[in-house]
Amino acid sequence: MIEIPEALVETQLQFNGDAGRAFVDALPGRAAFFLDTWGLRLSGPSMYGMASLVLPVTRTADGTRAALKLQLLDEETAGEAAALRAWGGDGVVRLLDEDPGTGTLLLERLDEGRHLSSLEDGREATRILAGLLARLAVVAAPAGLRMLGDVAAGMLERVPAAVARLGAEDGRLLLDCAAAVREVAGEPGDRLLHWDLHYDNVLAGEREAWLVIDPKPLAGDPGFELLPALVNRFEGPGEVRWRFDLLTETLGLDRERARAWTLGRVLQNGLWEAEADAEGGEGGLDGLDGVQVSVARTLLGR
Repeated sequence: MIEIPEALVETQLQFNGDAGRAFVDALPGRAAFFLDTWGLRLSGPSMYGMASLVLPVTRTADGTRAALKLQLLDEETAGEAAALRAWGGDGVVRLLDEDPGTGTLLLERLDEGRHLSSLEDGREATRILAGLLARLAVVAAPAGLRMLGDVAAGMLERVPAAVARLGAEDGRLLLDCAAAVREVAGEPGDRLLHWDLHYDNVLAGEREAWLVIDPKPLAGDPGFELLPALVNRFEGPGEVRWRFDLLTETLGLDRERARAWTLGRVLQNGLWEAEADAEGGEGGLDGLDGVQVSVARTLLGR
């Protein structure tokens, strides 16, 4: 028997509806199948994220410690194995086995109790994250992944409807973010992006001090990667400027392009907020996320 955390059930039902319910209902059987097929035994309590159940396991044949990741297969998770293979463990958790039909992964076991966010020195955490991003960004995206150019085109089409749901100030900010994206959308890039690299997606390891987990892979410009590092443990506009300078220098990015793509991430998140509010049938959105608004204003020089 495996434990399925109630929080995972709630997020699956909230965000994935019937598909989420089917995924949760299938988890006990799926876990049993892969434990047997891959010769694994449970070696710790269940762990979970927003979209996956992770079981600490040991290979019975050789005692290798690993993590069995069970997740709902969708456009975000479908390319995870391909991305991990392309990075080949360089700064990233190693892929040990996979089942393409279900998106189930067997991964190198890391120290799930120690995230990069546990470092008291926020600037040191940012330096580490920047170094990892730089290593990831040198790899070309494998074929078949989502393309940032397509994502950007889709975002720009959705802007008018989202702005109509916002107040005047937030609406102007979203339009400014969209204008910045239009300037760079014609050159979306071809690097392999993680898309969600924040402090809690970096765990302590044995073969390296820190290793990246849980990519939501995308092919595009590394400037689209920077926002999580700017909003995590937010400390105000001055720190945003310091982090942005460090990130762009470490990754060797053109600052104006990086600024535009970072504003693109604010745009993406703002669109999600407005659209989620519309689906909920509310009378209007209270406002965009305050931290991301502050980051956007800082990058826009306001």
